Amino acid sequence: MPDNFDENDWRRFLKSLGEDPDRPGLIETPARVTKAWKHWTSGYAQNPSDVLKAFEDGAEEYNELIVVRNIPVYSHCEHHLAPFFGKATVGYMPDGKIVGLSKLTRLVECFAKRLQVQERLTIQVANALMESLQPKAVGVVIRCRHLCMESRGIKTAGEETVTSAMLGELQPNLAMRTEFLHLAREDLGHW
Repeated sequence: MPDNFDENDWRRFLKSLGEDPDRPGLIETPARVTKAWKHWTSGYAQNPSDVLKAFEDGAEEYNELIVVRNIPVYSHCEHHLAPFFGKATVGYMPDGKIVGLSKLTRLVECFAKRLQVQERLTIQVANALMESLQPKAVGVVIRCRHLCMESRGIKTAGEETVTSAMLGELQPNLAMRTEFLHLAREDLGHW
């Protein structure tokens, strides 16, 4: 969020709704909203390649998929500024380098904390991982509910939008693609 966007902008916004920004229940709202939007858009200040610190130790003989599921996604639709939220699955097959598992969550967060569309978010995460780590394959699946659809427009609660990106060997290799999508499924149950 731009530094020049301040509490007075939110006071004007409240007035434009017909509210009195000086009434007791709203007096602190402009400061709270400014702070919230700075947090919700903090991804603009992050460089995705800084998030992805790679390690060669531990990856020299590993040649299977590494998958992190149920990564929380909280973002805002660039069309309505309405929240969308859900979960991401990010996986890759290393080619000599790995990243700390928490870095995959931070990468999703880096792009989610920007005004987004889910399709762009999905490919941004996949491309950043591919560029920084140069693995053999990258897969990303994101499942989200969009409040711009649930609370206005079509007004259908509970619908989930699913997007995916498959890069590298996941594109031509049907067996690897099938394995990744199986690992990305929510209902795997207990092993």
